Amino acid sequence: MPDVEQLHLEDALENSPQTCHLLNVFEKDSLLLKKFTLKMHQCCQRIMSAQNELCAASQALAQHLRSYETKKFPLETEDSVLSTTLKQFSTYLDDISSMHQVLAQQFSETMMYPLNKFLQADIEEISTMNEMYRLATHDHEQSLAKYMKQPIKKDDKSRVEINEELYANRKKFHQTALHYYSSLNALQYKRKCFLLEPVMGYLHAQRACFQMGQDIVLNTDVENFLGNIGSSVQAVHADLAKETQKTVESIDSIEQQSQHMYHAEPPVDMPFIPPNTNLTQKAGYLFCRGKQVLLTTRWDRMYFFTQGGNLMSQAKDEFAGSLVMDLNENGVVVESCTVDERRHTFQLTAPNKKVVVLQAENYRERDEWIATLNNVIRDSGFVRTRPQSVKKSERPKQLPNSQSTDSASGSSLHSPMASSTASFSSISASTGGGAETLVLNTPIQFDLVSPSEENRALTSPSSGPPKRLNPFDQSSATVLNPSFDTAAFCETFTTRFLGSMEVKGDRGEQLVHSTIRQIMAARAIHNIFKMTESLMVVSSEGMRLIDQSNNVVKVEFALQDISFWSSHPDNNRLFGFITRTRMPTSKPASPTADQEQNSGPTFACHVFECNTTAEDICQAISTSTKIAYQALMKRESDSQSMCAFLIPNVYPACYHCLLPCSPMDSVLNTQKTPQKFFCCPS
Repeated sequence: MPDVEQLHLEDALENSPQTCHLLNVFEKDSLLLKKFTLKMHQCCQRIMSAQNELCAASQALAQHLRSYETKKFPLETEDSVLSTTLKQFSTYLDDISSMHQVLAQQFSETMMYPLNKFLQADIEEISTMNEMYRLATHDHEQSLAKYMKQPIKKDDKSRVEINEELYANRKKFHQTALHYYSSLNALQYKRKCFLLEPVMGYLHAQRACFQMGQDIVLNTDVENFLGNIGSSVQAVHADLAKETQKTVESIDSIEQQSQHMYHAEPPVDMPFIPPNTNLTQKAGYLFCRGKQVLLTTRWDRMYFFTQGGNLMSQAKDEFAGSLVMDLNENGVVVESCTVDERRHTFQLTAPNKKVVVLQAENYRERDEWIATLNNVIRDSGFVRTRPQSVKKSERPKQLPNSQSTDSASGSSLHSPMASSTASFSSISASTGGGAETLVLNTPIQFDLVSPSEENRALTSPSSGPPKRLNPFDQSSATVLNPSFDTAAFCETFTTRFLGSMEVKGDRGEQLVHSTIRQIMAARAIHNIFKMTESLMVVSSEGMRLIDQSNNVVKVEFALQDISFWSSHPDNNRLFGFITRTRMPTSKPASPTADQEQNSGPTFACHVFECNTTAEDICQAISTSTKIAYQALMKRESDSQSMCAFLIPNVYPACYHCLLPCSPMDSVLNTQKTPQKFFCCPS
């Protein structure tokens, strides 16, 4: 290594002009070195920050790729190839992120540490020594000037004091100069190592990172994976190119075929296209005449379509269609008309004098709509596909409160839930078997009774016997159980009511599953998508359905009225339970034949959809029944039988499902311990 320029320590006390000039050169050099080192520290700090950011960004990208399968894309399957590939990529990114994290740690130890040490221990020391040297020089010059001003006639005592002061300041100046000169000389050696060590540490860390990366990335598994993915991506690009070409050709063809649709009314020079009068299904936008507001009449553009034997409408912001008119009814008339001086209008007139006025864009659309609706009316929609024994005039009566008018739309159109019941016989042909366990021609109820129809707040028993709502054909004279709020066991679930219908039996998984299939098929056929959401409270005192909006109890079931419950085997969010409808204890004086035939109990199956798994709700019902039975046995420990829990004049009850058993299922209750009856499936 070549010689290094140094300050001569023996010249520190003399402080000659040549020494002062050389000292200024060293000071200027140290100042420039400080600026250079600070700039170098900023660059290294940027590298360190970038490395930390790269590590964090790699981790964030890996986590984001893993979250793809949890996004529940509507058009993506759960076990898609793309989801699996992204998960594999996230695994490799985790390894790369770990490698970058190790590199960041090495940067901190081999690059930033020596540079910070050089700045704080050496550069700052030179700056501090420079200040001390300036102060010592100033004190020495002041003492020397004061000594030189002493006159000849001054006494020896005063001269001795000044001489001692000069001695102390000169010694201090000499010692400070020696340390200052030595620090400046040492700085010339330190600059050659402390400026090289950070860069050397940076390269060593990069080499170690590349070696680690080679072991992580440059292996056979990654190469095969990237090769397969690359081939798949190239195949997708090729398919995309073909699909793009087909799309362009299809767009050109569609544009050519749609030339006549761009004009609301075709011009004279365009070829004549006659209306198709043989259609039995049609869909499209029409303007519907609404209610009159002041002196004007409102016309709304809505999407109309025929479904089965019904004319349906759907606004742009609606999820499902609503019923406009049932075309199966006798006396429905469709004809052209002139209303509000508008062109291409026609109207539908129902037997109940209800009139729906619609407007098409041109005469061809109007004539096609009139012909299609008349074809549907002539064919009577679904009536021709019904069994011969079920005639149009023999439709089952709908439940009370099953029809409502859509007041929000401002027109006379019915909402999609306007008909809240459907006949089982109209869907039995499309849903297959299960009719042997279901009651034919029974109405299916799709919605609970609105709380506004029978509004009752959830009050305490002290405010009077509150009546429960009546959506499940329950007796309105039955009051709520006052001990429900103090139940020993209670769980709450968010559920949506799908429907309920009468069944022949009181238990059986196949019966519940068949009912679920029938109700879901009926909802699809009748285009019913709305579901009533409520809180299902399962406790050891019974079961309640509570409206979340106003905390109103819609219905309450006693545990002894719930005979069976089961979840759907293919959809774990669907479940149903069967309830027993108690018959009144008082008998009519002279019962008719129908009353004698229907004097036995009836059973209904209610189907719900839940947010959690249906097994949780079924387990809660099972737990509540067991707790209720244990409480019953504790209260009746002094009794020899379980008659206090039974319905009067009925056979003993099963301790598992708390239902009365038939004579052939029961066992003589002569023992003090409870018996497990054959009626209970579990």
